[in-house]
Amino acid sequence: MEPREAASNRRVWGVAGLLEAVGQSLAERFSVVTVGGELSGFTRAASGHCYFGLKDADGQAASLRCAMFRRAAAMLDFSPADGALVELRGRVAVYEPRGELQFVVEAMRRAGAGTLYEQFLRLRERLAAEGLFDADLKRPLPALPRRIGVITSTAGAALHDVLTALARRAPQIGIVVYASPVQGAEAPPALVNALRIANERAEVDVLLLVRGGGSLEDLWAFNDERVVRAVAMSPLPVVCGVGARRSAARSH
Repeated sequence: MEPREAASNRRVWGVAGLLEAVGQSLAERFSVVTVGGELSGFTRAASGHCYFGLKDADGQAASLRCAMFRRAAAMLDFSPADGALVELRGRVAVYEPRGELQFVVEAMRRAGAGTLYEQFLRLRERLAAEGLFDADLKRPLPALPRRIGVITSTAGAALHDVLTALARRAPQIGIVVYASPVQGAEAPPALVNALRIANERAEVDVLLLVRGGGSLEDLWAFNDERVVRAVAMSPLPVVCGVGARRSAARSH
């Protein structure tokens, strides 16, 4: 529906006409574009169509609704899951029945190391500007800790390595394990919660936040803004470590 002239000489759009015009403008302005981020709320319908959200991996609140129809989804060479870091190629559109902006995905691939590193640099720059990495925020490490808290997965190589090293070098030090997943979408909030519990209980002198090796995507929870802020604000000193002798890959 074309806009009509109102009594006050202002153009008045119909809803469908406005949404159609907005959709056409978006298609002309953006055509086919590539956008990167983290998957959330991924679902695959019985029809084969996939629906999900895409958000920035550096912790920004913005989210983009996405639709990947059956033909494009059939070309996937991996199984997408919440928390996966991906690059999407497609076009911006308006879903007129709801008046919502959406991204129609034509292709999806795992994000490359270069893309992830760029996201890491942007986050580091933003948090540094806030003063989050200032030296006066760092807690001094105790010279002779009586008890050490370890935040990690109970099934990973990192815990085995920490326990083995402490048993050999300082068997007199007590150890408290605060179990948490260390990869995937559930890892960042779980790590933040483990840090909170450890500080509330105040039963250790220092915390080790560790995990074994893996791909850059596997390790990405340690670059999550929520985790970085929780570490910076922890009353207890926190030592972070990534990589394990028993792991074939070593990334930070």
